[in-house]
Amino acid sequence: MVKIDFDNYTYTCPFCGHAQAFSGSYKKTEAGYNNMFPIPEGYKESSLSIYTLKCSNKGCEKITVIAKNHFSKKQYDIIPSVVIKHFPDYIPQQLRCDYEEASLILESSPKAAATLLRRCLQGMIRDFWGINGETLFNEINQLKDKISITQWNAIDALRKIGNIGAHMEKDVNIIIDIDEGEAKLLLGLIELLFEKWYIARHDEEELLNSVSSITIKKERLQKNNE
Repeated sequence: MVKIDFDNYTYTCPFCGHAQAFSGSYKKTEAGYNNMFPIPEGYKESSLSIYTLKCSNKGCEKITVIAKNHFSKKQYDIIPSVVIKHFPDYIPQQLRCDYEEASLILESSPKAAATLLRRCLQGMIRDFWGINGETLFNEINQLKDKISITQWNAIDALRKIGNIGAHMEKDVNIIIDIDEGEAKLLLGLIELLFEKWYIARHDEEELLNSVSSITIKKERLQKNNE
């Protein structure tokens, strides 16, 4: 769901992740019935305010459209209908593509989304850890001594949810029965592992390189002053 604060007129662009104010730079359209007229029985859900917002980030400038119900205050995302987290380019493109496609279809087809997410998980294990087994089941077992026990327990727990546990030892592309809640758990696990593996490694490397760079500069200055 698009993150928006109607009271303070701020929102986070779902396309680029840029947090910003939208006061004075949006269009509001009333749809259906409003408070000026009696509301016929059963028509309350049709009383909406539609907000059209343009991202102020010059590298994005995409349009977001949101509807808000006058009575229930429920928010409906129209454009985009699904909000996808955007991860850095240093995460392999195929992994990001599988994750993004799964996010788009998760509500309409949890089974297909789970298939993509299992493939994404397998791709992460192979790319990040260099583990290549006969099956995802086998690869997860090989991962046990390489990650924290809490991370491994989460991956292992998902193995046991619904029919995932019955099929993980088989082909990763097999489509299995799974409900939306289970697919969302798998999606959340992929997001967590992107953060804990790829992003954490990148941030650590940047910090260590910065420290090394400062040390080298200091040493050069000291030599020049001798």
